[in-house]
Amino acid sequence: MKIISKTLKLLPVFLLVLGLTSCSDDDDNNGNPIQSTTVVDVALANDLTSLAAALEATDLVTTLQGSGPFTVFAPTNDAFSTFLTSANIDLNNLTADEEALVRNVLLNHVIIGESLSSTDLVNAGSGYTNTAAVGPNGENLSLYFNTTNGVMVNGISTVSDADNTATNGTVHIVDTVIDLPTIGTFATSNDALSILVDAIMYADSGTPTVPYLATVTDSEAGPFTVFAPTNTAFANLLTELEISALTDLDTDTVDSVLLHHIVSANVQSNELSTGTVSTLGGDISADTSDFTLTDGNGRESNIVTTLVDIQGINGVVHVIDTVILPTSN
Repeated sequence: MKIISKTLKLLPVFLLVLGLTSCSDDDDNNGNPIQSTTVVDVALANDLTSLAAALEATDLVTTLQGSGPFTVFAPTNDAFSTFLTSANIDLNNLTADEEALVRNVLLNHVIIGESLSSTDLVNAGSGYTNTAAVGPNGENLSLYFNTTNGVMVNGISTVSDADNTATNGTVHIVDTVIDLPTIGTFATSNDALSILVDAIMYADSGTPTVPYLATVTDSEAGPFTVFAPTNTAFANLLTELEISALTDLDTDTVDSVLLHHIVSANVQSNELSTGTVSTLGGDISADTSDFTLTDGNGRESNIVTTLVDIQGINGVVHVIDTVILPTSN
C-alpha cells in the first residue's frame, strides 16, 4: 500500500455546492450517461445528514464530487452533534472563525490521493498520513491510524462501518469527530511513545508543576517542534544512567531533559539545517547530511527518517532514537 507521502502536493480544495448528488459526464459504449456515485452520495446513502449539513453550512467547496481518489472518515450524526455541542457551535449561525474551524475539522477527515480500504490499513498495521486540513505555516496535518483493535484514528475515533465504496474513493464511517490533532494527540495515541508521556506526566508532578501535558494538548499553544524519543530510547537511557526508572531522577532533572527536546517554532524536516539548534533547554547541534542530533555531551541521536513531520495544529513531531541530555558540568 502506498500511503500518501509527505511530498504529495494536496489538490486544491474548493466547494462546489451544486447539489449533493452527481452524475458523471462520461458515456458508456452505447452513448448513455454513466451514473457516478461519489463519496458524498455514499455519505448521504448512509444517512450522514449532519456531514452534508456541515459541508453546506461552511460553504466548503470540496473536490469530493471530483475524480479523487479520496479516503473519507465520515462521522455519524451523533458524533457531529456531540462535537458541535462541545464546541458550542450552531451550523446555522456561524461566525467567520467558527466557519474556518469547522472547515478545517471537516478537511481533517479527508485523505486526498488514495482510496484506502480497511484491508489496506490493517495490512499496514499502523502509521501516519496527511489530511487536507492545515496547521502552522500552511502545513497539512497528520493522521495516525492503528489497527490493533479495529481501525482507530488519532486514538479517539473508531471505524464502525468500513469500506463504503464510491466511484471516486472510499468512505469509512467513524463514531467520533476527528478533531484537529495536537502534539499531545500523537504522543498519547502511539504506544511506541508511551514512556515519553510518562516522562511528561512525571515532570508535571514536580513543585512548582511544569504544565507539559496541558501545553502539548493545547491547540492554541506554540507552535513547537518536538524531538520525541521512542520507548526503546528511554529504556537505553535507563541502562546508560544505571537507574531502574525515570522516577529515580528528580523532577527538575526530567524537566531539563524534556526541554532539550523542544524548539519554539514549527520546523519541518526540510527546514532543518546543519549547525546549532536552539532548544528550550539549551543548544544542541544538527547534521542534515546524516539526519542526526548531537547534545552537549557528544551523544548522538538519529532522527528516524520514516517518522518525521508528524504535524499537529500546535507543532510538529520528529521521532528520535536516543534521548538528548543536558550538558554535564
